[in-house]
Amino acid sequence: MIKGAKGVEAIGWAAKMIRPLADGGEGAPASQITREFHVARLNGNEVLRISALGLYWAFINGRRVGEDVLTPGWTNYDARLSYQVYDVAGLLKQGANTITIWIGDGWYRSPLMWIEERRKNIWGTRVSAIAEIRGGADLADIVVCTDEQWGSGETPVRKSQIYFGEIFDATLAPETQEGVEVVDFDPRKLIAHECDPVRELRPLDPVKQWQDSEGRTLYDFGQNTAGYVRLSLAAEGPSQVLIEHAEVLDKHGQFYNGNYRSAEAIIRLHLDERGLADYSPHFTYQGFRYARVTISGSARVRRIQSVPISSVPEATASFSSGNQLVNRFFENAIWSHRSNFIDVPTDCPQRDERLGFSGDAQVFAGTACYLADSHDFLVKYVRELMVDQAPDGAISHTSPHIVRVKPGKRMQYGSTGWGDAITVIPWRLYLQYGDKDILAEALPAMLKWIDFVWSLTKDGIVRPPATPGARGFCLGDWLQPKGPSSKPLPTIGDDAAATLYLFISLGIAVRAAELVGEPEIARRLSKLRSEVETAFRNEFVTPSGRLAYDDQTSYALALLHGLVPSDKLAAATRYFRSAIMRTGGRLGTGFIGTPALLPALVKVGEGALAGEVFLQEDVPGWLYQVRMGATTVWERWDAIQADGTIYNPQMNSFNHYAFGAVCEWLLEGVAGFRPDEHAPGFESVIFSPTVVDGLSPVAAHYDSIRGRISASWTLTGDKVRYEFVVPAGARGTLRLSPDYRDAELDGAPIMVGAHPIVGPGRHVAVFKYATPAKQLVHDSPLAANMP
Repeated sequence: MIKGAKGVEAIGWAAKMIRPLADGGEGAPASQITREFHVARLNGNEVLRISALGLYWAFINGRRVGEDVLTPGWTNYDARLSYQVYDVAGLLKQGANTITIWIGDGWYRSPLMWIEERRKNIWGTRVSAIAEIRGGADLADIVVCTDEQWGSGETPVRKSQIYFGEIFDATLAPETQEGVEVVDFDPRKLIAHECDPVRELRPLDPVKQWQDSEGRTLYDFGQNTAGYVRLSLAAEGPSQVLIEHAEVLDKHGQFYNGNYRSAEAIIRLHLDERGLADYSPHFTYQGFRYARVTISGSARVRRIQSVPISSVPEATASFSSGNQLVNRFFENAIWSHRSNFIDVPTDCPQRDERLGFSGDAQVFAGTACYLADSHDFLVKYVRELMVDQAPDGAISHTSPHIVRVKPGKRMQYGSTGWGDAITVIPWRLYLQYGDKDILAEALPAMLKWIDFVWSLTKDGIVRPPATPGARGFCLGDWLQPKGPSSKPLPTIGDDAAATLYLFISLGIAVRAAELVGEPEIARRLSKLRSEVETAFRNEFVTPSGRLAYDDQTSYALALLHGLVPSDKLAAATRYFRSAIMRTGGRLGTGFIGTPALLPALVKVGEGALAGEVFLQEDVPGWLYQVRMGATTVWERWDAIQADGTIYNPQMNSFNHYAFGAVCEWLLEGVAGFRPDEHAPGFESVIFSPTVVDGLSPVAAHYDSIRGRISASWTLTGDKVRYEFVVPAGARGTLRLSPDYRDAELDGAPIMVGAHPIVGPGRHVAVFKYATPAKQLVHDSPLAANMP
């Protein structure tokens, strides 16, 4: 795909959106449209501009155009449709040429969502495509374009849908037996593709294969991911091949995909004596580590690989330490990021869901911006959120939002923590990339969202309804560990969670308004923020400094965002520490509390405690899942029990990125580099490491828009050596914890409380670190019985 495409984006469309009359509807064979055309002279600058309602593959003279997959991607098709531009000069020839476009159901009309609210034909019943080849001066010449003269027919893809998988009949050849019809379509909905396309990564060979008791062959590719299998098959006669997918094996080592729920996630192939070379599915993908192959007939597998796909294939950050479980967890987060950033930030890639949940994206946005260049991808997502925003300002739980197009029984809008993606993600894009434009673009939606939440507010406290699906129902601290039934853990109340997030979003909106030149809006929002701050302190902070719900999430969010009065900080910190002690050092947080937990502990001077919580290896905890063999981040802390028992399959994904948000802390907290909001885009880099006993040596890097930032430290006895690199064109500020003593920077002493500024290049700080006594007891009776 060409970005920019020599100015073709500014040219109006000559092509028409056409529907293949051969299309049999949802679940029917994929259709093709085709046209022969003549080229008198080649200029060498010919490009194909193309899109579809559905997913497409394009061919010119039998050769596929481009290497992108799942094009044109997933948008709110009723409002926005991406198109792609490809250089096709090398595929054309003087004289007769043929262009063919295969079209599958894709997200456009595949059944989506889980079974009780499953929908098909969400955006329409008829797939269609629009395409034109241009060349000549300023691309003004039309070589060929979609119109009434094209033909249509069926393809060997007999069925292909997002959750279902694909049926492919290699014994059939594409046919052209019918015509097409022009459909009513507004070309103003067409937008140039906004982010990098979905691409294949390096294929993974099996690390192990074996046969089960029924003679089926199982392949372990060693890595859970999102993508599909590619295989070559030989056959001596008619054969059928069934490929099934799974993320895990059960406790007995058997193939298990019960957690896929109603998503069939299969590939079914029909062969004759010609076999099949280098097949991979066309309009679908799966989340899997294992493939099970069942063969009927004479076919045999000559080669099989797992092919990961992603919109963010290139890692831009690394983290390593002396703890191999931590190193593997960081790698797992990279794989979950890749697996779920497939044109939309999905929650999971395997079951009958794979939706763009706003809450997951909100908590992970900071980590995502480190792990890969996620700027354009998240800008696109913010725009989908704005399309889906309800008239009253509520932000949808997922986007692109199926329920907006086909309303269901439950309202899928308006939960704080989820809807706050409309403020948090643009702010992160500003911090990470210095993008002020997205703040200006999103500010109206931020204001509508804040007005919606304020409509649920009484005396400065948000009062969400208790009924699921009701207007403003709060999903809370999703998947927070509950503890043993005899003594369940305290859980943050919906009123506190919603009020905390209103405070957070108001703070972001105030800064956004100031930055884009809206001082009156900033003043109004600042006043509301002060009201919420006062109300929160009156309602949820007791005179003793204890928070009303006395749970880890309440303390983490309130302390991190400055909602505890200064005269109660010491007491609140003690209660925070006590809340962690009650769980034997295990975390007690869910989706919204987990990203704040360790940064909050560091902020209140409990860095050593943060390290102990992070490094404990029992459930619930980050390293438990690694110890249990995870290669991606789990949805649930207890997805697999210690005895190998798999949790209830109704909600149990082994590839969810949300809890991987802790990697932001590993980079910003432990390695110690982060952006400065007063000079965003890493024009100024703040270096502030957190020494964690048991992690030395630590090394990390991030390829920012300014260049590579790196930091490393080693702990020898009580001495720490911290090396860091400031990229060219930037400056660095060293902010060491007051607990670190006898500090020097580049050989010169640092005065206590000083924050020296340095220029580009490599710098070395040394200081003394007193290793504190261990505070946690991991084998307490309560902790031992946690799920």
